[in-house]
Amino acid sequence: MGNLTERQAFDAMVLFLEQVYERTESDDIAGLLSDLIFAADNQTADPAAWQDWLACLQRVTPVHLSQ
Repeated sequence: MGNLTERQAFDAMVLFLEQVYERTESDDIAGLLSDLIFAADNQTADPAAWQDWLACLQRVTPVHLSQ
């Protein structure tokens, strides 16, 4: 597996959460997923969610992912 873009890594995380939701039907995960949906303007439903995601990436990667 090569390097992921920020968006690819985000999409992988969302897919993981969707799979957890399918198993658990957790209202908390459902609420989180609703914040993470990308709208037509290419922003998450909750714009702060994308910024939080970028902050997490910076904490776990010594070198920034490609755009």
